[in-house]
Amino acid sequence: MTLKYLLEKEFKQFFRHKFMPKLVVLFPLMIMVLMPWATTLDIKDINTIVVDHDASTMSSDLVKAVNASSYFRLRDVTESYEQAVDAMEFGDADLIVEIPSGFEEDYIRDGSADLLVSINTVNTTKGVLGRAYIQMLTTEFSAGEPSPAQAAPALVPRLEMFVKNMYNPLLDYKHTMVPGLMVVVVMLLCGFMPAVNIVQEKELGTIEQINVTPVSKLSFILAKLIPFWIIGIFALVVSILLAWLIYGLWPVGSLWNILLFTGLFILTMTGMGLIISNSSSTMQQATFVMLFFVMIFVMMCGLLTPVGSMPDWAQAIAAVNPTKYMVDAMRGIYLKGSDLSDLWREATALAAMALILNVWAILSYRKNS
Repeated sequence: MTLKYLLEKEFKQFFRHKFMPKLVVLFPLMIMVLMPWATTLDIKDINTIVVDHDASTMSSDLVKAVNASSYFRLRDVTESYEQAVDAMEFGDADLIVEIPSGFEEDYIRDGSADLLVSINTVNTTKGVLGRAYIQMLTTEFSAGEPSPAQAAPALVPRLEMFVKNMYNPLLDYKHTMVPGLMVVVVMLLCGFMPAVNIVQEKELGTIEQINVTPVSKLSFILAKLIPFWIIGIFALVVSILLAWLIYGLWPVGSLWNILLFTGLFILTMTGMGLIISNSSSTMQQATFVMLFFVMIFVMMCGLLTPVGSMPDWAQAIAAVNPTKYMVDAMRGIYLKGSDLSDLWREATALAAMALILNVWAILSYRKNS
């Protein structure tokens, strides 16, 4: 009965706030609509300048191939390499393709020719992808050009490769990013809101009224956890519907498994938020401490970069990062149709963290007279 009244108090406080109910709807909407486009992993329109010293039919065909590719934006064709470098220094070019004199002649005579490709690697990701794209383009281009080797086709072995893209056939980065962004929505709502909840009551003075009542610490913490658990599930449902309506993305696996993992993850994040709230004196202090952990969780969860590519010390930190396990589980259920038998490690890790953090939250709350 005591828990019922405490829950009633929490929900009244929540809906009395003018901004919080709107935030629960607007925040998933903003993240799910804007972030998949802003965090694109597909890099196209690479600004390219071709330096053509050959001025041959073959070099002209190569320029046309670069111009026709959706990956490159041909900014200029010039005979001056220095002019192209100046453009790169001013940020007007990401890639310089230099065609040497005698390019066509060498290719017809020897079956091969050299190209010099200069890449702006200030943006490493764009530079690496630009190199891969130009290598792919030149390979396709040379396959369509006659050479001495093609004069005797019987002597040229052919190896054909057929590629099947598993789980994400269209290689759409949004299908990989959207499930992870759902986790970010839940993490931010169910991390920050509990982190400032108890501190807010301390600043308003209402915590003193509760401290003089016979309410147990368990009932008090449960009354703080349950509303945010409901809010987190609601935010997840909104995110799932937005992913379906905007991106046509629906989980291959069971929705019940998603709800199960989300429930464990919410308990983990709310427990952590309440620990921070119990230990903080002001809302500003609680906010900054939670922000510190959230930044680590996002950067080391595998959402933006694979955890396996991180150094050993970073992988050790990721091993105790609840967001990593939730992102892995969400992607597995959404893209691969994974069930509990496939994700038992993630479920065990989240359950253990939820138990430890919530017990800690109960023990860290002290009723002061």
